[in-house]
Amino acid sequence: MFNGVRTIMFFASDPEESAGWWGNVLDAEVKLDINGTSVYAWLDISGVEFGFHPLDEKNNPRGGSPVPYWSVDDVDIVRERLLAAGCTHHRGPLDVGDGTGRKIAQLKDPFDNIIGIDGP
Repeated sequence: MFNGVRTIMFFASDPEESAGWWGNVLDAEVKLDINGTSVYAWLDISGVEFGFHPLDEKNNPRGGSPVPYWSVDDVDIVRERLLAAGCTHHRGPLDVGDGTGRKIAQLKDPFDNIIGIDGP
């Protein structure tokens, strides 16, 4: 039935700029689909499309999107990398309380998208 996440979509006022910033942070190639003045930009990260669609306040107002969580090797190290790259603190790090030392944190990228990181 469900086979895993295929695409995580963000709505951005400048999809190419947003994708470029993330491409730099993740060391990934930005791909573009241009249709007139509309640009859809995306990255392929381990088989998951990390997509940036032109902002459409009518059909997808801000705050209505899910928060994607990235599995990471070390929450503290990745959090510091994202903060140094221009993200701001949103929430956490928090221990999930399952006895394993697993933590989560949320950060806001320079384009007001909230992302999560999850790991030890």
